[in-house]
Amino acid sequence: MMTADNLFGDWSQKPFRDWYEAMEQQAAEATEQLVSGSAFAELLGLTAGNFAALTRISGETCDLMLRNMRLAGRSDVTRLGRQLARNEDKLERVLQEVEDLRDQLTDRAAGEGEES
Repeated sequence: MMTADNLFGDWSQKPFRDWYEAMEQQAAEATEQLVSGSAFAELLGLTAGNFAALTRISGETCDLMLRNMRLAGRSDVTRLGRQLARNEDKLERVLQEVEDLRDQLTDRAAGEGEES
């Protein structure tokens, strides 16, 4: 019966560990050599650019899908937000005009009351 210490049998012996460490060292050196070159940096930059482009394309695709399904997308919501802000501004101007007219009526009524 195998115990937890001897689970891998002969694989845990020193020759295997030495071979594993040598392979790990070679892999580390090969990776460092690959990463240190300018080609890797260029490839990394292209990959990042492609990822950003794919993200933008997927966002536009989702917006187009929502528009085709007749659901409000991002652009629709922002456009409606701007229209709502404009309507609020117009309503505020109308309210100010009504208040000014009410003040004028009050002043006129007060002036006529004094004359009587």
